[in-house]
Amino acid sequence: EVQLVESGGGLVRPGGSLRLSCAASGFAFRWADMKWVRQAPGKGPEWVSRISSDSENIEYADSVKGRFTISRDNAKSTLFLQMNSLKSEDTAVYYCATRSDTIRGQGTQVTVSS
Repeated sequence: EVQLVESGGGLVRPGGSLRLSCAASGFAFRWADMKWVRQAPGKGPEWVSRISSDSENIEYADSVKGRFTISRDNAKSTLFLQMNSLKSEDTAVYYCATRSDTIRGQGTQVTVSS
């Protein structure tokens, strides 16, 4: 079965950190460019970061640059998002997806609140 399964979300205080994981199965993850997207309550999807299949090319949205780090482990078919210095505006459901959006996970909730 082709799927992406996110994990690692939760409730964290402002300034805290979380590390999201996205486990891939059923397709050739090592050849897939990947991305993280988030959707806050009442808002549309927002692209967060993307990474090429070989990790050579990485991009971030301005809103997370310097605070978030995307990475991947192709041997383990897993995508990561390290989130530091979290702010209340980072509260959202975070999804991993292939760059073309042909495969998307169910999402993991991140809530930043004191």
